[in-house]
Amino acid sequence: MKLRIRGNSIRLRLKQGEVTQVAAGESVIEETHFPGAVLTCRLNVSETNDIEANFADGNLEFSLPASKVLGWATTDEVSLTATQSLPDGATLNLLIEKDFSCLEPGHGRDHEDDADSFPHPSATKGAC
Repeated sequence: MKLRIRGNSIRLRLKQGEVTQVAAGESVIEETHFPGAVLTCRLNVSETNDIEANFADGNLEFSLPASKVLGWATTDEVSLTATQSLPDGATLNLLIEKDFSCLEPGHGRDHEDDADSFPHPSATKGAC
């Protein structure tokens, strides 16, 4: 699972195996270790009506509505989106999407493994 945060927008990208886990009702968990702390990012399937996010004690937790997961996971639909209202009147934009393989390898991403990524829709036969 990849996490991108920019202002009040959060995007998660899931590889094929992770989308399969979510479709089966299983959580996907990713941990990033820092000196003296761990950031845990967890994506759960729940009976909520909308995608929701919460953060407490180093845990970033997302809830996906079970009613939307299977249709997204088993079709060409790329993403699920939501806007979550915050107590101060601001909003948090949430985007959960399938992770596509890169069309051009490199660009500082040598440590990333695209093996379980979804085939990129713009890729031609024989392309990476």
